[in-house]
Amino acid sequence: MDIAAPLLIGLLTASGVYLLLRRSLLRMLFGLILLSNAVNLLILTAGGLTSGQPPLISGTETVMDASAANPLPQALILTAIVIGFGLIAFALVLVYRTYKTMGTLDADAVAAGTPRDDS
Repeated sequence: MDIAAPLLIGLLTASGVYLLLRRSLLRMLFGLILLSNAVNLLILTAGGLTSGQPPLISGTETVMDASAANPLPQALILTAIVIGFGLIAFALVLVYRTYKTMGTLDADAVAAGTPRDDS
């Protein structure tokens, strides 16, 4: 598990950046999804992946034990997942509407503003 998490994070980051550099808006959206998942995994890994002890403080202690996982990154990731889902849903609707209006998902054609001809 020590080497699997960083390799997965690196793979997701590389795949996300690769897809963000493509011309298709849908591939850019998939790259954004992969990159956000990579960042969530990075935060989770930085917070600790221990499974030996729950993150609870007993009544006599003032500091959490070092072997327990930090619950703050987990709460931040949960918030990021919810916000990311809303962002992805909104971006997906924008990509769909762009396709219906412009007739293409090519970023260069969309930037040039050349809509399709329905004749």
